[in-house]
Amino acid sequence: MNNNETQIPREETASAEAPEMETPAEEIPAVEGETVGQETENVQAQLEEKVASLEDQLLRKIAEFDNYRKRTTREKEEIGLTAKIKCIGDLLPVLDTLERALGIGCSDEEFLRGVQLTHDNMISILTKMGVQEIKAEGETFDPNLHYAVSRVDNPELGENVVAAVVQKGYQLDGKVIRHAMVAVANT
Repeated sequence: MNNNETQIPREETASAEAPEMETPAEEIPAVEGETVGQETENVQAQLEEKVASLEDQLLRKIAEFDNYRKRTTREKEEIGLTAKIKCIGDLLPVLDTLERALGIGCSDEEFLRGVQLTHDNMISILTKMGVQEIKAEGETFDPNLHYAVSRVDNPELGENVVAAVVQKGYQLDGKVIRHAMVAVANT
């Protein structure tokens, strides 16, 4: 009986040990599942980080393109304005000549009328383009708008006042095409 008694506890011990061994075996897949879950979370976090990075890059590229578009539009406008100013500047001597011709007068009324119509037409076109004559006579001398070519003593005028206009000046959109050549009083 001693053998039986000894055997019984061994069986009980064996049966008691068996369930304990099965428990760690069941836990192994759970540990592997947790590892897979952590890997999935890591991959998802990396993908979200990559998406955020790409969104940031996209927003930056959109902003860069918008700035490029605005800059090129501004440059085109400036080039157009510069070309327009140059063209108008080249036409101003013709306008000066027409004004001098009208100032001299002519015995042939039809010829004088033709010169007057040509002058008026040119003034009309320049006005439509936005060209403005720089006001000078009686105004305070402004070196940004006027070019002083002589000095005049005139007690009736204040100091640094434009006494006479030698040649008219013109501007377009606030930019001077040609400075007004003036005589300045009492400098």
